Amino acid sequence: MLTILKYFPSLTALQQQQLAVAERLYPEWNAKINVISRKDIDNLEVNHLLHSLGLVKFVKFTPGTRVLDLGTGGGFPGIPLAIYFPEVSFHLVDRVGKKLKVARDIAEQAGLSNVTFQHGDVREVKGQYDFVTSRAVMDLSQIVPLVKRLIAKEQHNAIPNGILCLKGGDLTQEVRPFRNEVLIDELKNYFDEPYFKTKKVVYLPL
Repeated sequence: MLTILKYFPSLTALQQQQLAVAERLYPEWNAKINVISRKDIDNLEVNHLLHSLGLVKFVKFTPGTRVLDLGTGGGFPGIPLAIYFPEVSFHLVDRVGKKLKVARDIAEQAGLSNVTFQHGDVREVKGQYDFVTSRAVMDLSQIVPLVKRLIAKEQHNAIPNGILCLKGGDLTQEVRPFRNEVLIDELKNYFDEPYFKTKKVVYLPL
């Protein structure tokens, strides 16, 4: 929690309590269901919770914004973002039911009322969303055709609706088809930890 508070000192007591619930429950669940690499669970705060909150450094969602978290797994980045943005609705989708069970339990125990869940393929998702988030799920060229129909036309935020991905490494090839539209923000500009040296926010308006 100390590292998160270093970068987000204005978190309310409730938000801190909710993040503490997540920090406690993820290792417990991970012992039963492998939602995070076993060797990485000790780095939960920085590599997963704080990493998810990296999107906050790029955009502050306005109240009423609707976010679809694609391939959320155990709830990343959806759960930490839902804690940070209590007036934003998050719909978490994953094809692996047991991982979604973890996310659902953590959301319930943290008292999150702004999160819904869907077990299945994104092709089965209905409705309209302002943003689609994902964390190292698949290439942009695969995501775009899957979610384009789900992006709402009306705008509520400082940036146009679209896709927000957390990615790492060399993205040259992946972003080439979208090079005139895509925006890449380096998380090392905001966070000092070595983990973030190659981590990026990739934004594609749709």
